[in-house]
Amino acid sequence: MSNEPSSAAEARRRVTELAREARICMLTTIGVDGRLVSRPMGLQEAEFDGDLWFFAYADSAKVRQIRVNPEVNVAFSDSKRNSWVSIAGTAQEGYDRARAEQLWNPLLKAWFPDGLETPGITLVKVHASSAEYWDSPSSTVVNLFGYAKAAVTGKPPKAGENHEVSY
Repeated sequence: MSNEPSSAAEARRRVTELAREARICMLTTIGVDGRLVSRPMGLQEAEFDGDLWFFAYADSAKVRQIRVNPEVNVAFSDSKRNSWVSIAGTAQEGYDRARAEQLWNPLLKAWFPDGLETPGITLVKVHASSAEYWDSPSSTVVNLFGYAKAAVTGKPPKAGENHEVSY
């Protein structure tokens, strides 16, 4: 039985599932000096069409960087599930009250103490253009055994699924 997704839609669904399961990611923007800048973010929603949603402050460095150069990368790592996702896309910032209400989570009060009334609160939407994921459903022990076996036999280990996805 193949682990190959049967369709592009299935592969996009898998990217979405892995991102939702990991929840915390590194959002990488391009600084005004051209350097890559990464910071942790909490994913609020991932949609099957490739849109990722985050809350931020409108005057934050990440939002200023997005306004100058909207090309970003969002990387997820889930060590419990042995999965990783890298999503390249275009970000845009803007506040939509109805959307913010749909996405709001009470845990966000730690960063936005007045909730949706917090001055300067905004939304960042990343629309994916491509993604790549690695998914190894085996446990760490099974993976280590596979690596040891590969070292002895000289054959590459079977490390799970790795697929590129276009949106």
